[in-house]
This record gives sequence, C-alpha cells and structure tokens, in this order.
Amino acid sequence: MPIIVAVNGIAEVYPAKLVTPRYNRTEAVADREHHGQQTSTLDHPALVAHTAYQQQGSDRSHPTLAVLARDLMTTPVFSLPSDSPLLDAWTIMSHKGFHHIPITSVHGTLVGMLSYRDLLQHVPELITTADTRQASHKHAAEVMTPRVISATPTTEIREIARVMLEEQIHAVPILDQTRRLVGILSTQDLLHGIANHAPLELWT
Repeated sequence: MPIIVAVNGIAEVYPAKLVTPRYNRTEAVADREHHGQQTSTLDHPALVAHTAYQQQGSDRSHPTLAVLARDLMTTPVFSLPSDSPLLDAWTIMSHKGFHHIPITSVHGTLVGMLSYRDLLQHVPELITTADTRQASHKHAAEVMTPRVISATPTTEIREIARVMLEEQIHAVPILDQTRRLVGILSTQDLLHGIANHAPLELWT
C-alpha cells in the first residue's frame, strides 16, 4: 500500500522508489543455461554458487511474507485535538515519554503532528527553563507540523523506513481506509522489531 503525504488536509501519494532488480553472476549463468549457452568456462566457485542458488530456490516452497506496519506499530495511539493547549501536549510528553503526538480535528481526522522538535523550535524556553508564559497562550494547531506523512497497516516496513530516512522524521502515523488513526510507527518501534523478531524478514 502507498505512503500518503497530506498538507492541510490535501492528500497525495508519496513518490515510490523504483527498485532495480539485482543481476549478478549467478543469474547470468542461469540466463546462459536457459538460452543453451555453454557454462564450462566458469570457474568452480561460480558453479558451486549457482548450484546452491538453485537448491535454495527449490527448498523455499513457501514465500517469506514481508513485515507490515501493523506488525510493529504502537496501538492504541494517544492524540490531541488541534485546539488543545500547548502545555497539555508538553505535560503528556514529559510524563509519558512521548516525542510525537498526532493532532486531530474536531471530527477526529488527522491534521498534523506535534513533535518535541516543534516545541524546541517554537517555544524553546518551555523545555530549557520550564518557562510556561509563551506556551500558555498557544494551542497545538499553532505549533504542529501540518505536513503529515502517513501509511496504512499493510504498508511494508522497508518502504516506511525509506521515507523516514529521506524525510528525516522519526514517527509515521498509521491510518485505516477512512483516514482514521489506528497506530503509530516510530524509529523505536523499528528497533524493537529488529531486536525482538530477529531475523527480521523485510523482503517478499
């Protein structure tokens, strides 16, 4: 399933990366055999590798399923309405250890993400000196990031990880078919997945 980027409620599909199939020496041998060409000029290690490759393919009668967002995401998700006081968000982050809070509209749809980095950028005194004067006059909608990159529960982990690297973000909200928030996937979730589910099969 595609990854979606939305700005102020206008959503579009995030550009997918074309994956070029790897074409190695072993595959070249297979192609030559398929076309009736001689392989006697290959050295012994190449022939051994080719044989092992064929055996591996025959042994894997069932394809390996890719890890999807629903397998690693955190659910349920804590979110805040866009008109919530900024101090409420800071209190939740401080007490629960959150670094990202999804922001929703009055209708419950996702309209933004509020991160620790957003607070540091807009109200640094709240974090550095616990000065609440500026933050007490602001709401989540004023500080949140309105450009939200989201995925579906069936989006592959490798695709989400690629986008997180490209966009330099640390959390991706997971939305269902009606664009409702059902989970969140953070870099910490990815690390937990690698640590607790090794070996982690990412490829189909």
